[in-house]
Amino acid sequence: MGTCEVLDFLAACRQESVRGRPGPNVLDLNGNRTDRLAPASINLRLAAVTGLYEYRAMSDPSCSSPIPKGRPSSWFAQGERSGLLGHTKRRPAPRSRLWVRTPRRLPRGLDAGEVTRLLGGLRTRRDLAMAGLMLYCGLRSCEVLALQVADVDIGGRWLTVHGKGGKDRRVPLDRDVAAVLNAYLLTERPDSDASALFLVAKGPTTGRPLTPAGLRTIFRYHRATSGVPAGAPHALRHTFGTALAEAGVDLAVMQALLGHAHVDTTARYIHFAPTHVKAEYDAARSRQRQNR
Repeated sequence: MGTCEVLDFLAACRQESVRGRPGPNVLDLNGNRTDRLAPASINLRLAAVTGLYEYRAMSDPSCSSPIPKGRPSSWFAQGERSGLLGHTKRRPAPRSRLWVRTPRRLPRGLDAGEVTRLLGGLRTRRDLAMAGLMLYCGLRSCEVLALQVADVDIGGRWLTVHGKGGKDRRVPLDRDVAAVLNAYLLTERPDSDASALFLVAKGPTTGRPLTPAGLRTIFRYHRATSGVPAGAPHALRHTFGTALAEAGVDLAVMQALLGHAHVDTTARYIHFAPTHVKAEYDAARSRQRQNR
């Protein structure tokens, strides 16, 4: 297979229709058909194909990859320096030029009414604690599930969070969330030898660590019953980041709390604080007028 066949594969992906979506006469606000694959989905397929060809080139140096290469990245990707072959990396590797441009979407948080309705529908202290950790401590859903009982210091109000890429960080524990966690540990958490903080509460798997699928099921149910369709777990984390930006928290502090590898990711939340930006702008203009 050569580059032409790879480009044909890309063209086929761009023309593929997604079953179950509205037909070809339905367009989004940008004029794109809604029954097509999203750019991110196409890029995932291209990344898989690229990885297969790179593996073949590593196994047999005589076989070159038909994927066109672009300029080297300006920074190392996550895991390139810490992986099994990290010691061989001297400079960032060239990235594939075969990708579809994706729209830049800002993270969407929940407003106060949505937060109130969603939290009001949670009936167990376990579910309230998990939502509180994402909403008031900024944890990812995978970080919530990775928490061990020993990672929680309720008295000192600190959390040891096991983040992406094997990176741990210390995060302050909100006082109200600490109270809910304490009540959960004392009254609701099943007796189990498992060290995970959040366990299955009932059913044949009672006492086992809660799985990602189980967490998604919980929030899918509560989104439907509370009438907050946007109340996905990651939206709670976005709400936390938005609140920090609107409060004027320093960007470096936000990066440390959210566990972002690059400050560019954290900077997206600045666009979510128009009130804070306007206040800073008005204050600067006032100082300019006074100095005239």
